[in-house]
Amino acid sequence: MHSAISGLWPALLQPLDTRGAPDTAATREHARAMLDAGCDGITLFGTTGEGPAFSVAERTALLEALLQGGVRPDQIVLTISAVALDDAIALGRHALACGVQRQMLMPPFYFRQPRDAGIVQAVSEVVQGIGSAALQLVLYHFPAISSAGFSFAAIAELLRRHPQNIVGVKDSSADLPHTLGLVAAFPTLSVLVGAEPHAAPVLRAGGAGSICGLANLAPHVMRRIVSAPAAVSAADEQRMTRLLALHAVLPDLPFVPVYKTLQAEQSGDDNWLRVRAPLCMLEPREAQAVRQAYRAIGDLLQGC
Repeated sequence: MHSAISGLWPALLQPLDTRGAPDTAATREHARAMLDAGCDGITLFGTTGEGPAFSVAERTALLEALLQGGVRPDQIVLTISAVALDDAIALGRHALACGVQRQMLMPPFYFRQPRDAGIVQAVSEVVQGIGSAALQLVLYHFPAISSAGFSFAAIAELLRRHPQNIVGVKDSSADLPHTLGLVAAFPTLSVLVGAEPHAAPVLRAGGAGSICGLANLAPHVMRRIVSAPAAVSAADEQRMTRLLALHAVLPDLPFVPVYKTLQAEQSGDDNWLRVRAPLCMLEPREAQAVRQAYRAIGDLLQGC
């Protein structure tokens, strides 16, 4: 049922060099660590990976570097979300030329509340512009970030127009009934969940897997949950819950800098703290609170 994409695909955090550009060597290392931990693949340049902040040239160069470094094309979902549709098309064409068929696209995110007709037209123009039967497109539903999402009606219309190319939906709404509704309404699509606590119930209902940020820190935990959603251990449930709670140790913490602070703490490498504007590093008191809360988890971190 989910031949296009299934399993665990971490929304890869993007390491940066001292100039604020993608750090090729560190990205290769992190991608390899995810694959070695048992992940089915990686998702490159999503929101966790600060994707829309990078240029077409930066994204195409890093994709080529990962492939040259030994990551297989079938182990990558490339997020092609971009302000200009021509940029999304260029990213999609380049990825296909490199053998990367699985791609993910957010609806237009620079106008408030576009109508369904406009969202459908924009995605259709990208699909037609890429112009390949090999394209396997996952619709990226994250209205908290994009201000608009993919309604059920829009998904149905895109499936009608492009039945060969639309293969899945990544739901980052953190709304379990909505995700379960997608699974029920679109049984031919791979429904991938972004909210980690919903991974097990969505998979039990027939979902395909998870593209999530927590897998950067706890790939083994998320691998076990995705592999056996009907038998999640109490220990893994606790690990997941405690790690996700670190995003709320203080009010209004931005999720990407929190993840990068946790990655720095876990790895002992403060180069992870770099983010691309308009994001910025946590304030010292915020970073201290996040790090201290992480350390307080203690022995529970074993097995992550």
